[in-house]
Parts: sequence; C-alpha cells; structure tokens
Amino acid sequence: MEKKPCSNSRTVKTAQILPPDANAYGTLFGGKLMAHIDDVAAISAVRHARKSVVTASTDSVDFLQPVKVGDSICVEGFVTAVHNTSMEVFVKVVKEGLLTAEKTVCATAFLTFVALGENGKPDIVPRIYPETEQEKVLFEGASRRRERRNERRKESQKMAKMFGSE
Repeated sequence: MEKKPCSNSRTVKTAQILPPDANAYGTLFGGKLMAHIDDVAAISAVRHARKSVVTASTDSVDFLQPVKVGDSICVEGFVTAVHNTSMEVFVKVVKEGLLTAEKTVCATAFLTFVALGENGKPDIVPRIYPETEQEKVLFEGASRRRERRNERRKESQKMAKMFGSE
C-alpha cells in the first residue's frame, strides 16, 4: 500500500453561529462544536483511507475561547498518524468575528477513527508522511498520544466493569 501525505486528508468546513446553536449566554454549545469537529475529522479519515470509518475515541477537545452568536467557525482537520487500521486526526477550530475580521483559535482536538472493510471489520489503511513543520510535530508526538490513549482506554474499561450496566 502506497504512503500518502497528510495533506491528502485535509478537510475544511466553515459555519456561521446562529441563535439556535447557542446557550443562554449567547455562546456556542460545546456539543454543537464537537459535532462539527467529529464531522470534519470523519471526512479526513475517509479521505485518507477511502473506506468507511467509525469514531473510536475523542482524546481531547480543548475549548480555548468562547464562540459567540454571529461569529463564524472554520474547522480544519487532517490525519496525523496511522497504526494498521486506525488513524489519528488533529482538528483545529478558528473563530472569526465576521464584523471585526478578528480570528482566534478557539478549540483543538485529537480523534481516532478505525477504517472498516466491506465486511464491516477493521481494515488496513495506508501509512502517511508529513510534509510541513506542523505536520511533522504532530506526527512525531503521535506515539506518545497513542500510549496515553491506550492507558485511558484501559481505565475506561475498568470503570465500565466496576459500574456495570445496571
């Protein structure tokens, strides 16, 4: 399988924040922003794998600045690392005050997706290679993030077993 550059998976989505998207303080609901993030990340993963994907984890979503009604958000993501059947995707969100033209990174996130073959089972995906300095930094930190993700997953499995379904 031929390696692909990170840039092949780059996905960008822009949306304006309207009153139904906001809470009582006039700022974007965190869950709405997370839906935009998951959407962009999933498209990035599909673009890389050219297969169906499922979200395996959301490692982090860091809300750095509030987004107000009337602002726009630009959600950008790309695959930063690959491990057999899974892909790590980095997403950044830039808010823009449409009347002021002021732009600020308001959120960042890392998500993991698993590619599925036609049989619905995890399937191998092509490796990636970084080209820009930013891509290289993210690529080089991926194994450390993967270790933390696996440790957190083990903790989650313990909690699920301890608390059960009843």
